[in-house]
Amino acid sequence: MSDRSSVTADGPVFVGTDAFRYEAVADWAQRPAEYQWQEVSAVAVDSHDNVFAFNRGEHPVMVFDRSGKFLRSWGEGVFARAHGITIGPDDCIYCTDDLDHTVRKFSPDGTLVWKLGTSGQPSDTGATSIDFRTVRYSGLPFYFPTNIALSPAGEIYAADGYGNARIHKFTADGQLLFSWGEPGRGPGQFQVPHGIAVDRNGIVHVADRENSRLQSFTPDGKFLSQDTDVARPCQLTFDKSGNMYVAELGFRSGMWPGISPPSENATGGRVSIYSPTGELLCRWGGGLNPTAPGDFFAPHDICLDSRGDIYVSEVVWSAGANRGHVDTSCHTLQKFIRQPLSAGL
Repeated sequence: MSDRSSVTADGPVFVGTDAFRYEAVADWAQRPAEYQWQEVSAVAVDSHDNVFAFNRGEHPVMVFDRSGKFLRSWGEGVFARAHGITIGPDDCIYCTDDLDHTVRKFSPDGTLVWKLGTSGQPSDTGATSIDFRTVRYSGLPFYFPTNIALSPAGEIYAADGYGNARIHKFTADGQLLFSWGEPGRGPGQFQVPHGIAVDRNGIVHVADRENSRLQSFTPDGKFLSQDTDVARPCQLTFDKSGNMYVAELGFRSGMWPGISPPSENATGGRVSIYSPTGELLCRWGGGLNPTAPGDFFAPHDICLDSRGDIYVSEVVWSAGANRGHVDTSCHTLQKFIRQPLSAGL
């Protein structure tokens, strides 16, 4: 079965530029008719290029092949709310459940291996809600954790999250090593450490969402640098060449009550690609037409398969569809098929 395309009256939709040109496929995932999802909060790809859609529905982990054919589902009745998903090189799956305050590791067939945190019991950070502004001090794992990342050696870094302002480092088998971070805007401080990734050199990169920046740290948590050329980044990932791909929520959805965009024409959701040296290579989206293929309402997660195709999930319901800010039929999982360099050039 071939990849499906988002075709408008003018033909297929393409985004990106030069070496980073993609065909946007908004209706890619072929769910069984009786399987619904409110929104896909996270997406990951295993070593066989099977795509795992971690969603907020009755079948929280839906698995598709790269053409979009539905393969199976699992995790029914397990999670309080799907938030983040990561797949290791051994195809084990790590699922972050923010409302349950836990991270679970599963074998490739969906069997539970272990769970970090205590279900339903947040740590003490002084927070009184999921609003990050109620966090008073950093605490132990977890209080609304958001995502995890694996180091080249298999160590686990957890971003924690809405009700904390902390990064936790664990051994591969889940033993806490140390933590760093506190509420604030300074270096090494966080306001919703939402996304996290480790590059090929072991550097830890954190999407500090409500500070609209990416922070970089050594493996032991020492601050290295920050990049503010992003708009509320939710998650990031790297390709084999070291290029960084960032899903940015932007300023037109999911705004906390009482917070305003930085400018009248502030960007909406978008994807940005950076070189290993930090050069902006490509960017698309912006939310001017958020329901259109290739544009975004609320990008929340991003991942790549072995061929360089990109998958972007969006929390369309939580970010505003539930309040009428966008039609509930808005895409929640798009695929972007990498085009040959010669295509269209």
